[in-house]
Amino acid sequence: MHVEKVKTEKQLQDAFQVRTEVFVHEQKVPQDIEIDEHEDEATHFVLYEGNAAVGAGRLRVIDNYGKMERICISKTVRGTGAGRLLMETMEAYAKEQGLEKAKLNAQIQAEGFYKKLGYVTVSDPFLDANIPHVTMIKALS
Repeated sequence: MHVEKVKTEKQLQDAFQVRTEVFVHEQKVPQDIEIDEHEDEATHFVLYEGNAAVGAGRLRVIDNYGKMERICISKTVRGTGAGRLLMETMEAYAKEQGLEKAKLNAQIQAEGFYKKLGYVTVSDPFLDANIPHVTMIKALS
């Protein structure tokens, strides 16, 4: 498996395809809120297993944080280290951009995964797309 920083339209469509598979089809998030007004300002990443896109995420810079968003992994590769590889790649990119902290809104079901990666929960649970989430942060230095 390897992660690519999106540079081509095909890679971006691959990322959107994984996001649609996981968020829209699997988790029933409405398509019209899954793809949003922040796509153009974000740096996108796509995880491949061979030629197949199996993971995606995007990063935006907000208030000196690297905001990790739309992190998703296909069911076929969950539990294989795919999510860790994607997050480590995105965090490394954020550090290269001079960012000292990462922030994300994690689905409650994934909070334990992010804690293993060093993220700390800093909010009470809240609903986003009708799914319970918490805000988490991590120092990147």
